[in-house]
Amino acid sequence: MKSISSLFTQPRNLLVLLHDTVVAFAAVAAAFFLRLGMAAFDQVETVLEQAAIYAVLAFIVYLFTGLHRHVWAYVSFADGVNIVRSATAVALSFLPFMFLVTRLDAVPRSVPVISWFVLAAFLAAPRLAYRLIKDKRFGFLDMAQAAKEPVLLIGAGDDAAHFIRATQQDTSSPYRVVGLVTAAPARVGQIIHGIEVLGLERDMETVITRLASMGRKPKRLVLARQKTKGDAVRDLLQVSQVAGCVLSRLPPPADVRTYEEPDFVTQPIALEDLLGRPAKSLDRDAMHRLIDGKRVLITGAGGSIGSELVRQIANANPASLCLLDQGEFNLYTIELEVRERWPDLKATPVIADVRDRARITSVFDAAKPDIVFHAAALKHVPMVEFNPLEGLATNALGTRVVADACLAHHVSEMVLISSDKAVNPANVMGAGKRLAEIYCQAADVARAGTRFITVRFGNVLGSAGSVVPLFQKQVAAGGPLTVTHPDIERFFMTVGEAVELVLQAAALGPGRNDEGAIYVLDMGAPVKIMDLARQVIRLAGKVPDEDIKINVTGLRPGEKLYEELFHGQEPPVGTDMDGILIARPRTVGLDLVAGQLDDLAVAWRRQNVFTALKVVSDLVPELTRLASPGDQENRLESAPPSPHLKIVK
Repeated sequence: MKSISSLFTQPRNLLVLLHDTVVAFAAVAAAFFLRLGMAAFDQVETVLEQAAIYAVLAFIVYLFTGLHRHVWAYVSFADGVNIVRSATAVALSFLPFMFLVTRLDAVPRSVPVISWFVLAAFLAAPRLAYRLIKDKRFGFLDMAQAAKEPVLLIGAGDDAAHFIRATQQDTSSPYRVVGLVTAAPARVGQIIHGIEVLGLERDMETVITRLASMGRKPKRLVLARQKTKGDAVRDLLQVSQVAGCVLSRLPPPADVRTYEEPDFVTQPIALEDLLGRPAKSLDRDAMHRLIDGKRVLITGAGGSIGSELVRQIANANPASLCLLDQGEFNLYTIELEVRERWPDLKATPVIADVRDRARITSVFDAAKPDIVFHAAALKHVPMVEFNPLEGLATNALGTRVVADACLAHHVSEMVLISSDKAVNPANVMGAGKRLAEIYCQAADVARAGTRFITVRFGNVLGSAGSVVPLFQKQVAAGGPLTVTHPDIERFFMTVGEAVELVLQAAALGPGRNDEGAIYVLDMGAPVKIMDLARQVIRLAGKVPDEDIKINVTGLRPGEKLYEELFHGQEPPVGTDMDGILIARPRTVGLDLVAGQLDDLAVAWRRQNVFTALKVVSDLVPELTRLASPGDQENRLESAPPSPHLKIVK
């Protein structure tokens, strides 16, 4: 019997068992005294005899119920049920045993009943007292709590209850919960682990003022509800700013770290929480079938999008994974992560430049990919403006090299990661991505053997080289934050969200018979960069324009005020894929665009910027690029519409 064996391996269990047995003895003695009063002392021998029998029976019952194995520090309702069950079993076994032995002649009929109540109370009282001491529920122990950071919890559900209990039990916890607010009116006034629900969330400022008048003003507001995002988080951030509190949130309960860990800390509110887009309904089975057992090659594998593609694809059980990148350190970083998290996955790191046709051909010969995700690109607009030929060589010619390798090696599907900057481009980076789109569209319409899926979306929140890490760095330095124009705005999406939708389009696109179409991710409403800067400052617990200034520096070379996801001649078409729209294809013949890209390659090798830009303007007539500093002789204005470009579907 496990209950008996634990007595010898765990001395604590034996001590508790002996304690509970003595309690049973005392319960009968107390029952006689309660029933007979001082007359009980006239029957000491009988009382001791009955109490001893009662204790022996209790000892046996405890071995079966396992009451001694329950930890007192965590006594709960379930333990209370076990106490009642044990006391009942003792009483029910005592009555027939004594009836058979003595016919109960010497025992008042009410003593067994009184003994039941007394035993239950005697078993529960020390456990409850220990729990209260452990939880520091007594007033004289609150001095230690007073030095901790006062916290107001937003939410009064399970997460809040777990957090309160953890802070009460853990002496090293830095937090002291002073109250809760809730969105449910029925919860107001209720008490959770000794902490009162003080009011509704909409009245939080009043609640904070009331706590301050009592000397209990919270220094931190902790969001204890996982699904709160978007506008609701922005409103809470504003309240915390006015109240002079820090806003943070509890990590998901499924996280490995638990609230009871000594070094537990709440998480800061992330910018992703402020986007607040509802979760998309994804066909994960189709995404898994796309990858399962396939040989996958990812270019730009060390970048923001590429590395997230690697993670999500590695989870879908590919036969092999070829990680291709030009940057050694980024490639090393993602390859190390793959080896640690998916040790059984065959993953090969490859240093290669997508512009090098011979090298890419040899990589395809070795990897023999079934699916290719092309994420390699130069994406920093001002940097490409200063180096236009390099941008065109990577974003346009490099894409052609990869696409041609897919055709030559009979790859079933290639997915091109494009950008909203390809729509009505005002810079070389966007024009290069548009050329990449045009070539892949033409190859897809030509039905040359490989399906080409082009996915277009805007900025990835927090990606390398994007505005958010810059803002965070500037905040850490004490400011100021730099915004190029007060009205500039961009589309934003989290990297995980973007990659999930890329995989969704890759999985379901080929079955739609939409050759040449561009799959455009629903980015929601654009975000003003000035508003984003203010949010980053608030998330750091600072006040915009007071603690940290924001300077307007002027638009950079190639920078637009507004980005677009659709050209005027590619009206969006809905799909049955949640979060994905289709841009009607505008394309040219594959032979024609190939010839134009041959001319671009010649201009690149000769380092002739003007000729290269003239080639670009023929295929991308909407390009309106002002010359970059030091590039005045290559100034390029709007070109007339190209006769080669047409809507094919």
